[in-house]
Amino acid sequence: MLHLYIIRHGETEWNTEKRMQGRLDSDLTEKGRNAALLLGERLKDTVFDRIISSPSQRTMDTAQLVRGKRPISFETDERLMEIALGDWQGKTEDEIKALFPSQYDLYWNHPTLYENPEGERFIDVMERVASFLEELVNTTPSGNVLVVTHGVVLKTLYLLCRNAPIDQLWDPPFMHGTSLTIVKLHEGRKELVLEGCMAHCR
Repeated sequence: MLHLYIIRHGETEWNTEKRMQGRLDSDLTEKGRNAALLLGERLKDTVFDRIISSPSQRTMDTAQLVRGKRPISFETDERLMEIALGDWQGKTEDEIKALFPSQYDLYWNHPTLYENPEGERFIDVMERVASFLEELVNTTPSGNVLVVTHGVVLKTLYLLCRNAPIDQLWDPPFMHGTSLTIVKLHEGRKELVLEGCMAHCR
């Protein structure tokens, strides 16, 4: 039986500015770094067989903080990267809404219909997440694996666990920075054990 401890990266400077990051990056805030340290303390007694991060700097920084002094290296996997957003990347939500009003509406209100000529659809993200999970179960069928990734990746993972349609992408819970989700993978089933938990920051 495999348990995935999946976290979203800590809060970044662009998060505070409501600026879309996608494949671009910005530094963790002090709040984001502190939350990652608190999560590391919360998980200090959990033994991880692997730590796998998106190759984005904000996720790798978060992974290092959560890992703490554990004598284990971490790997990166491009399938864990945030949704590619093309020309949206680096712009604030208000700027995107003004420049791409119909696309912006579809992104938030009709995600099945959302398309970005310079980026990815949500189904593209879901397919690479499914590929990651399938390979992970084959290579690491049991134990605990820490995965550090991004908000949209987590949201598509929830859909896969629930066998739900993309139109339910934005259903609760909200993915706060360093939120912890635990998924149990066993005999082809994906069970959400913990969803978007922020108990370490209370």
